[in-house]
Amino acid sequence: MNVGMQGIVTLTGIIIKAEPIGEYDRRVVLLTKERGKISAFAKGARKPGSRLMAPTNPFSFGQFRLYEGRNSYTIAEAEITNYFEKLRQDFVGAYYGMYFLELCDYYTRENSDETQLLKLLYQSLRALTSSNFDNRLVRCIFELKTIMINGEFPGIYAKDALMEATAYTIDYIMKTPAEKLFSFHIKPDVLCELQLFSKEICKKVLEKDFKSIEILENLE
Repeated sequence: MNVGMQGIVTLTGIIIKAEPIGEYDRRVVLLTKERGKISAFAKGARKPGSRLMAPTNPFSFGQFRLYEGRNSYTIAEAEITNYFEKLRQDFVGAYYGMYFLELCDYYTRENSDETQLLKLLYQSLRALTSSNFDNRLVRCIFELKTIMINGEFPGIYAKDALMEATAYTIDYIMKTPAEKLFSFHIKPDVLCELQLFSKEICKKVLEKDFKSIEILENLE
């Protein structure tokens, strides 16, 4: 993190939420490497031709220069390295991505070290844009790893009666860093069992209904 003159900070992160404020402004929520989740204002971001219009859309990843006020941040400029354009063109993939953003918003806190979750989110969005991965598997990996990172994974019990391949997959997800997670494929029967297991864990752990997942399940 770089701190410049006049209270300007440079943070690396991704826009996980954006909403209109007033006539032309936008309020965004950023998941950053250096300061966890923060809120920031982007003045004039909704004006036609604004240089902040594209960088303040959800999924935009890069470096953000912000004025740090007493109670809030204001975005001065942004250098985006990945807009995840493919997600914007893939209707179903976009809803998977929005669900991941919602889950990150739910779990993260300001001034917490969210480096692991930021890495996981970035790699998961990359996997969604790749034709090599089944989105359903990407979702299972993202859900389970997010719960593991936050220390809420209850483990596997005998009553779960999982196939050996499914139990091995879950163990692999638990032990593997985000950068190397999306490097395997599983058989349809294993994916089906993994989906059921992940759904059950989410039901136990997450105390929230996510809008994007309702839409996604209707689409599928």
